[in-house]
Parts: sequence; C-alpha cells; structure tokens
Amino acid sequence: MKAWENNVIATENLVEACRQIGECYFVYMSTACVFRGDKGDYGETDVPYPDNFYSLTKLIGEFVVKRIENHLVIRANFVPREKWKYERAFIDRFGTYLFADDFALAIKDVIERKLTGTIHIAGKEKLSMFELAKITSPKIKPMTMDEIDLPLPRDMSLRSERIRSYELRKQT
Repeated sequence: MKAWENNVIATENLVEACRQIGECYFVYMSTACVFRGDKGDYGETDVPYPDNFYSLTKLIGEFVVKRIENHLVIRANFVPREKWKYERAFIDRFGTYLFADDFALAIKDVIERKLTGTIHIAGKEKLSMFELAKITSPKIKPMTMDEIDLPLPRDMSLRSERIRSYELRKQT
C-alpha cells in the first residue's frame, strides 16, 4: 500500500495544491518500469504496460500529473554511485542507466529548458546490471534472472525522441 500512498495519493494531493495555487510547473519522477521490459529501447511514444503493482502506481501517478497543463514526467533508470549492495548482479537485465549524480545534472538540464510532457532521461549505452555494478564493485559476481522468482522487467532500456542521451561517467 505504500506504493499507492506515495505514487498516487500523494501525487493527487500535490497536483490539487498546484491547481489551487494556479501557475505551477510540476515535475514528476517516474520509472522505466512502466514498460513491460520484454523488448527495451522504449521511447516516449511507446505504450506503457506495467508488469507489477509498483509500476502500475507510477503510471497512474503520471496520469494524475497530466491534470496540470504545465507538467513534466521524467522516466529513467538510475542508481547511486556507490559500492553495489549485493554480492551478485544480473547479466541478463538491461537498462540505459545513469548514476544518481549524473541523473541530477540531467534533471537540472531539462528543467532549465522548461520542457513539458513526458521525456526519457537515458544513458548513451545499454548495460546489464552486472556491467553497471562492475564500475563501482569490480569483484561483483554474475547471476541470471532465472535464479530468482520475482516479476522484474528484463530490459528497461530507454531512448528519447525529444532530448539527447547523457554520458554515464564511469569514474568512482
């Protein structure tokens, strides 16, 4: 229920507050997980197909935000630039990842441009989670999605039809 409370109810409350204030530029952080994850390379015009409850709540939040004319929905996949917190990482789960500090700079860039609608902030290269984890944790061990029983999308890679891709800075 926390996902519903945070992604739908809280968003509804914020949107309503903005509507009462009047002029408002609302930025909503969504996720690449609004897509099924079976093909990857999702653009802004691809139709979302959430595969789990969390992803569904993020997509509903996107619809709530669209009640405000001056809105921006940002979809991305990013991780903190820190040691991987798990012993292993997936060799067969992919994304166009950015580290959180690079992602923050990209957000600043698109907000300064006052973009509206939906955009994908994506890294320039498609990486497996294992490749990503090796950047900050060289001794990480590989694993496959078949080793777990969770409904996770396999390919969350994004591309943007509206903005450039961003560099994943690999120094730690």
